[in-house]
Amino acid sequence: MRIIAGRWRGSRLTVADAPGLRPTSDRVRETLFNWLMPYLPGALVLDAFAGTGALGFEAASRGAAQVVLMEREPRLVQNLRQQLDRLESGHEVVSVLPGDTLSLLPSLAQQGQRFDIAFVDPPFAENLWERVLPQLLPLMNAGAMLYVEMPQRAPAPLLPQDWQLHREVSTREVIGRLYRRD
Repeated sequence: MRIIAGRWRGSRLTVADAPGLRPTSDRVRETLFNWLMPYLPGALVLDAFAGTGALGFEAASRGAAQVVLMEREPRLVQNLRQQLDRLESGHEVVSVLPGDTLSLLPSLAQQGQRFDIAFVDPPFAENLWERVLPQLLPLMNAGAMLYVEMPQRAPAPLLPQDWQLHREVSTREVIGRLYRRD
């Protein structure tokens, strides 16, 4: 797996072996980041279930000002940190928050943290979308972008009226929906 574009273009990302880990495919990532290009420069980005970090590292490579990677699996946290050590100036842009996303989001809210772009791609078997989105959405700025990846047949998440579907991409296994906040 490689970073597709930007300052770290071509950098390899190691994929650790972990149950439920399902990296976003290159095709979906390329499509998603083509859509996000106008919004990435200077953006504050959250990858709520980082896994391999592919979405967060890609955002940082393409000009995001700050990227927060959340991951609860210790082996994956270690892998994210090792990848970050290999990327030139990576620590200036990307930070890794170890722990459960549902536990970390309230502390970010208390700190007044806000985001322009968020990626929500949790382990599918845990069905976390309905629990995570209500905690995450108050942390999103006006005009923010939210990417949600789900199993192909899963119903679209119920979002408040100020969130509109912007674009959609699908493969045989997954559907990715990009929403924009009015």
